[in-house]
Amino acid sequence: MTSSRRSILKGAAATAALAGLPVHGLMAQQSGPLMRPVPSSGELIPAVGLGTWITFNVGEDPVLRDECAAVMEAFFKAGGRVIDSSPMYGSAQSVVGYGLEKLGRPKTLFSADKVWISDGAEGWAQVNRSRRLWNVPRFELMQVHNLLSWEAHLETLQAMKAAKEIRYVGITTSEGRRHDLFERVMATEPLDFVQISYNPLDREVEQRILPLARERGIGVIVNRPFRQGALTRRLEHEKLPGWAAEVGAETWAQLILKFILAHPAVTVAIPATTKPHHARENMQAASDPLPDEKFRERIAAHIRDI
Repeated sequence: MTSSRRSILKGAAATAALAGLPVHGLMAQQSGPLMRPVPSSGELIPAVGLGTWITFNVGEDPVLRDECAAVMEAFFKAGGRVIDSSPMYGSAQSVVGYGLEKLGRPKTLFSADKVWISDGAEGWAQVNRSRRLWNVPRFELMQVHNLLSWEAHLETLQAMKAAKEIRYVGITTSEGRRHDLFERVMATEPLDFVQISYNPLDREVEQRILPLARERGIGVIVNRPFRQGALTRRLEHEKLPGWAAEVGAETWAQLILKFILAHPAVTVAIPATTKPHHARENMQAASDPLPDEKFRERIAAHIRDI
């Protein structure tokens, strides 16, 4: 595909997304991973990113830090951009910074981190400590982690956005925590992103949070797509059904990710891994075809019944 043709398709996809129209068909012809628009801006980002919870908390061990850098290298080479971390994740932020330095600081990086401190007055300082650990000029996205001191932190982050110190603002939750409050914040605050847990077994967010995100024009990041590895471990000795090939899934991980990415509210899923080949495999799931709603129910029912 020529660069001009690709640019036309990307522009058409962003326009369609902002108009509330589906973009999958427009982007199907593009080489590389499926791209999704950030609803508040139309910027296109790959539909699969990289999480760092637990997997990148390796301290100063030089071998393990190099293994994490190898995961990042495979991720970037496969077309990945979005890397997500948090001060809560032990040494993960400094390990990400090490990997970025080793890889020559890829210009395609979409950096996402979180503020996680009970003292709202310390939010700005923590964001800048995190930025120094990553050694990036600014974060693309900064999120209030698990709604801790959310009012004060959102005020800080919105001021940072206005000053162009960050580009996007969001909030996070995981494992179904505090969904009632999460919905209230979504309904009343100007957010660019929310981050939630979602997979074929954990579907509570389909009832209100995902529809509200579409209604409010908020991007959705999905954490724990594999239940922190418990779901893929549960399935690893089970035979992948033959019908998975109908949506281009060659592994359980890809089938799960395709289930998630097929939801129209989802912008990007962020599986974590310690294996470069898993990073490549996850990125390959960001591809057409994606399952329709009937097929998604088939996936969920099959996994639930195993």
